[in-house]
Amino acid sequence: MAATDALTTSPDAADAPLVVGGITLASRLVVGTGKYATSAEMARCLDVSGTDCVTVAVRRERLVNAAGENILDHLDATRYALLPNTAGCYSADDAVRVARLGRALLRDLGTATSEWVKLEVLGDTKTLLPDPVGTLEATERLVADGFTVLVYTSDDPVVAKRLKSLGAASVMPAGSPIGSGQGVLNPNNLRICLEYLKDGDPSYPVIVDAGVGTASDVALAMELGADGVLLNTAIAHAQDPIRMAAAMRDACRAGRLAHLAGRIPRRLYATASSPDDGRIVRHG
Repeated sequence: MAATDALTTSPDAADAPLVVGGITLASRLVVGTGKYATSAEMARCLDVSGTDCVTVAVRRERLVNAAGENILDHLDATRYALLPNTAGCYSADDAVRVARLGRALLRDLGTATSEWVKLEVLGDTKTLLPDPVGTLEATERLVADGFTVLVYTSDDPVVAKRLKSLGAASVMPAGSPIGSGQGVLNPNNLRICLEYLKDGDPSYPVIVDAGVGTASDVALAMELGADGVLLNTAIAHAQDPIRMAAAMRDACRAGRLAHLAGRIPRRLYATASSPDDGRIVRHG
């Protein structure tokens, strides 16, 4: 089937799949499970988003919501790849401990991602920006302990490159601070991160994590060449979370297609789209 024919039936059919830690993900959108008004709303949003990988905060108080419901009771482990995260950890020691708790939990569930962890080592409670020293230390320790580490980091290209060299399965630079809704604040740094991380290894998965506010932010991240986007608050705290979940799904696909298609160059002056002599001209 030609690529153009494939696109008429499935937006993703002509694209290579996203593979992280040896596991193939059908969707390039990774969605969190926190901050929803109800567990039922969370389950509906995950379904509409099209995701097949969801993050779960491991800390005991975050597994149970205000209504006393366990989030895991509302997640189908045969449908979703469960990605435990170390949200709320402010030291390498704490993050390693929580990662090991998550591994024990997923082993009990018998999931294929029991060795996975989304690593977060935060610097302070105000910005929730990553602590680069603690993140590097925890990454090295967890990789040595057999984890598949997907690591949240800043958009610093040098730190991103160092994390990959330590064995991170995916480096996940932030678009902007967690939950801020500011979108991608520094596209140039993300471009450099992508260049460094994919140098000689074009299939290395780079996922933009944090700061997304709306669908256009997801599209931009994907147009820059990111392999995926991870988000939570932008859906959970939207005025209509279910509609926003659908918008994020479509934006992720559209941005990926635009990246593969290749945008036209920006020009200072206009370029006529219709030829003067009747010939068909393809402007490039």
